[in-house]
Amino acid sequence: MKKVRVLWLTTLKILLELIRIIVLFFVIGCVMWGGVRLIYTSLGINIDGSYAGWLGGIAIYSLLFVLYRNKLQFSGFYDGPHRQKLSSKSTTTLVTVSAFLLILPFLLKSFSL
Repeated sequence: MKKVRVLWLTTLKILLELIRIIVLFFVIGCVMWGGVRLIYTSLGINIDGSYAGWLGGIAIYSLLFVLYRNKLQFSGFYDGPHRQKLSSKSTTTLVTVSAFLLILPFLLKSFSL
């Protein structure tokens, strides 16, 4: 009976953590996307119907992945043995690629003039 209870509690913790991840990514992602969209439109970059929207979305979710793996996973419901931070090389690479993807629409706009 104790094994069933532990298994049920572990399953519940995992489910709650998945719901937490979805809500965090949705809320923080929407706020970040609103900021990026505001900056792009204020500088005259049209992101509707172009690849700039996709690039910004990929960059935002890459940054959210780094934030979750390095900070947010340690404050959640799940406390399993496989929680660990990203390596500093992986973190640097993902943040650099995300920054480049966010800057790329500015570079493409300046080259098309």
